[in-house]
Amino acid sequence: VIIVSLTISGILVFFIVPLTIVFFIYLTNILLLIYQRNNELKADPLSDVWNSVRETIASFWDIYARIWHGYELHGVENLPEGPGILVYYHGAIPIDYLYFLSRLFLWKKRLCLSVADHFVFRLPGLKLLLAVTGVIPGTRQECLVALKNGYLVSISPGGVREALFSDESYQLMWGNRKGFAQVALEAKVPIIPMYTQNVREGYRMFKERRFFRQLYESTRLPFTPPYGGLPVKFRTYIGKPIPYDPNITTEELVEKVCKGKFFFSFQTKTAVQALISKHQTIPGNIWKALLERFDKRRK
Repeated sequence: VIIVSLTISGILVFFIVPLTIVFFIYLTNILLLIYQRNNELKADPLSDVWNSVRETIASFWDIYARIWHGYELHGVENLPEGPGILVYYHGAIPIDYLYFLSRLFLWKKRLCLSVADHFVFRLPGLKLLLAVTGVIPGTRQECLVALKNGYLVSISPGGVREALFSDESYQLMWGNRKGFAQVALEAKVPIIPMYTQNVREGYRMFKERRFFRQLYESTRLPFTPPYGGLPVKFRTYIGKPIPYDPNITTEELVEKVCKGKFFFSFQTKTAVQALISKHQTIPGNIWKALLERFDKRRK
């Protein structure tokens, strides 16, 4: 009994924070349903009618971010006034991205639409939350409509694969994906890189095993659970945008994203990798990330 109790306790400690985040997400959806029913709301979930409840949700997650991760957001001035495509590194859990969305809405009253993997839309009980927070499928048409309507649209080219199989080396796993570049050219909008420091130290995946990799590649479903949830320091950095150039091809634009010549003089690295190289200790170190909570000199 003692051994079983200790084993269960160890497992709970290992997964308690990720499970708490899942609980809060589902609780948020329940509260949205209650709000919708009490106010008899039938308006478009992206309309301003929902702004008051969006602000409440954003305030909750921003408080959580401040308390648990001492969250900071830098480079908001690099976001265009109009539409644009945000490209970011995908951690084991994109909780840092949720923090970014919350603070952006609180600071700028601006909604950034988020491209999500297909499996997210198959999760039960989250339909209203996804709609109100602007989570959309990653189809070309959906993205073009959103950009035409003046929204920022965010995408992680690495997606679930990067979440599952990247590690504390912060390797980008974009493969041959260049759809975001094609959409940016068609919509004539800039691309803006974004990265959160220590995101892999906060939440991690178990080391890659061939079985789990094959399972993901065949099903496109994330079977490996994240663990951790340590209160390490999170800082999100938004880089300078790559402007739209009517004379550039898709391949050249992808190459410009791959070569960071517009970003902090890192001329041979990807734009996102340039942010990682500038702001992240590689390989990541959990103890250092924890101690950065007490570093008052770094802003």
